[in-house]
This record gives sequence, structure tokens and C-alpha cells, in this order.
Amino acid sequence: MDVSLASWFVILLALFSANLPFFNERLFAVLPLSSSSKPVWLRLIELFVLYLVVGLVARGLESRIGSVFPQGWEFFAVTGCLFIVLAYPGFVMRYMRKRHH
Repeated sequence: MDVSLASWFVILLALFSANLPFFNERLFAVLPLSSSSKPVWLRLIELFVLYLVVGLVARGLESRIGSVFPQGWEFFAVTGCLFIVLAYPGFVMRYMRKRHH
């Protein structure tokens, strides 16, 4: 896999994963929950875990392409903020959009 394709794959995976907690009522889109609606705190935990999964996939792809570069706290702060920005459409659809009944 070349660098450009791997980069686009990680970006699309991050976009999908960031919105996943807001577009379904199952835990990680697989495990059904006993309540009818997921609480906000569970969605945020799910968002954090998916951020870690996307980071691990990206690190694995980076190691297959070449050497893995060391990352400082700044990298994680920026990518975490980017992941939250990517989750904005799902958040808006879930909590801010008016529902017409």
C-alpha cells in the first residue's frame, strides 16, 4: 500500500469512526444495550476508544511503509482535536437537529 492510499484510508476510517457513536444505539455498532438510548457519557467513551483504534491502525500502516516516527503530546492533542471535529456531523444530527414528528 503506498503512502497516499494509506493516508486516505486513515482519514476515511477516522471520519467513519468519529461519527459511529452518534449514528447507532449499539455499543461499537455491535453489542446491544439494555436501555433504548445510549447515554452521552457512553458515547464519549466509545469516541475515545475509537480514537485509540484509529491511532493503532495508523501506526500499523506507518510501520509497514517505513520507520515509525516518535510522537510527543502535541501530536496527540492535535489528532484528538481533529477526531472531535470529525465527529461534529454525528453530534449535530444526534443532539442539535430538530426532529419533526
